[in-house]
Amino acid sequence: MKRAVKVAISLSDDLLHRVDRARRERKVSRSEYFRQAATNFLGPAGDRDVDRYVRGYSTQPETADEVEAARAASSKVLAAEPWE
Repeated sequence: MKRAVKVAISLSDDLLHRVDRARRERKVSRSEYFRQAATNFLGPAGDRDVDRYVRGYSTQPETADEVEAARAASSKVLAAEPWE
């Protein structure tokens, strides 16, 4: 990271509690939480999509049935390939 500069921001009590709850779940400091938020807000859409996917996967990982369905589908597709 390049040279860091401290900034002060004002947040309502409710927003600060929500931020603290979210950052604790992600196990990051407030500074890191706001760095990530600013990066996501300012960064390219692709980065935001990846971050959104990671957050979604973290909260809702695939089930054992979904893993088995993906495995079965992959096996079927790969078995149909002419492996010459």
